[in-house]
Amino acid sequence: MEQVNFFENSHFYEDIEEAFSFHKKLIKERLPEADVQHVGSTAIPNSLTKGDLDIQVRVTPEQFPMAVQTLSALYELNEGSVVKTDSFRAFKDDSAVLPLGVQLTVINSEFDFFWKFRDVLLIEEKYRKEYDDLKRNYEGKEMNDYREAKNEFFQRIIESPEYKKL
Repeated sequence: MEQVNFFENSHFYEDIEEAFSFHKKLIKERLPEADVQHVGSTAIPNSLTKGDLDIQVRVTPEQFPMAVQTLSALYELNEGSVVKTDSFRAFKDDSAVLPLGVQLTVINSEFDFFWKFRDVLLIEEKYRKEYDDLKRNYEGKEMNDYREAKNEFFQRIIESPEYKKL
């Protein structure tokens, strides 16, 4: 049973910024056309985080196959991700100082939403507070239960006017 624990992201701020800059540079050197975004809770000031870094790499449909090959050479394919399509792949690096997740998406595809979640949480304090409260409720509890609750939360965000504007 995997438990989930959360921390104030201010404890990781410098390490997060340094790690994001490093990985963004690494990715952009190999995929200069890609849009590399810092997403996830570490991209939201003063929020709770598991202490991992999430990056979204956005490419065109034509760039996607080469991007898969390129990122496969840099990171491990995340076999835990149940989604693997012509517009989405998940990669990871658990050996990094801060565990890393890289979401490769085709721009404007059904999976091109990570940056939108980040922006909604940055725009609306009430959603960020609700998300942090959800995390507090699952502190020390089963990771799968937290993930289910998180998915339900983000399904509600998708229906929000703030999300629909993006």
